[in-house]
Amino acid sequence: MALHQVSGRWKLGLVLTLSTVGLWATLPVALKISLEQMDAVTVTWFRFLFAAVLMTAWLLPRGSLRSLRGLERGHWWLLGIATVGLIGNYVLYVIGLDYTTPANAQVIIQLAPLLMAMGGLLVFGERFSAGQWLGLLVLLGGLGLFFRDQLLVLGSSSRYLLGAGVIVAAAVVWAIYALAQKQLLGRLGSPVIMLVIYAVASVLLLPWASPTQLMALDTKHWLILLYCALNTLAAYGAFAEALAHWEASRVSAVLALTPLLTFAAVAITHWLAPQMVAAEKIGAIGFAGALMVVAGSALTSLLGRRRRPKLACEATDGEIPAPIRPIPEAESAQ
Repeated sequence: MALHQVSGRWKLGLVLTLSTVGLWATLPVALKISLEQMDAVTVTWFRFLFAAVLMTAWLLPRGSLRSLRGLERGHWWLLGIATVGLIGNYVLYVIGLDYTTPANAQVIIQLAPLLMAMGGLLVFGERFSAGQWLGLLVLLGGLGLFFRDQLLVLGSSSRYLLGAGVIVAAAVVWAIYALAQKQLLGRLGSPVIMLVIYAVASVLLLPWASPTQLMALDTKHWLILLYCALNTLAAYGAFAEALAHWEASRVSAVLALTPLLTFAAVAITHWLAPQMVAAEKIGAIGFAGALMVVAGSALTSLLGRRRRPKLACEATDGEIPAPIRPIPEAESAQ
């Protein structure tokens, strides 16, 4: 099958990419505010249910669900692994966010695509260039500096340590989900995979969710919850469209700015409404670490592609945007 060719409309691709960055950067802030009146499981359950309803309304009339017929047992196992992985990512991320800040969560969750990349090396035999290894080392060094700064600024807060640990766990289970989904793409389209995950997740989480909390939400929190629910679908729509108009490596390099935009989103929200979100406490070392995370992600995106053998079961009409960014068809790790 011929490789995908971008349209060349790079300005449109840039606008779409920046839209994705804005959506991803503001999501932790919105989730943090939602936790004021809802628990983490209920917020996650509502996001899954909302996405499942919208995607069913979109895919069912198109007959897309017929591709589920005749799936082998191995594919159903992979779907199960992907579902558990994404449920774990969503729930753990929101729980971790409740114990830490949006900027902390956004920087630490950058481990997710890094772990996915490492899994790709082990599972799919992928290869990095020397420049990409350099980018990974810069990113890891940045995460170390940022974590050290937060321990110093917050005085080794047990609450921060717990939140950071939960976010790391969220990154691990997202990597497992992403690798399972990558293998499934040889048999199912991404929208169908995501619909199955959303639908199953909304059923599995229901016994632990508290839908009655929705009835007690005020207008502000209802609007913010709806924004959280729409955010992922809108972000990935813009992301996929950006890849149609601009090179994947350039899209991924711009997406690396997401943690810095989260810092800005928190600062602006705190300035406009101090009671909604607390100001971030980040020292000079922490900012240097965050910049290294961004630089490492961008370097890994731009300094060459991975060279690996093509798998017979792998779909060839989707392009991986960068070694340490989520694959285009994968749900965000947040």
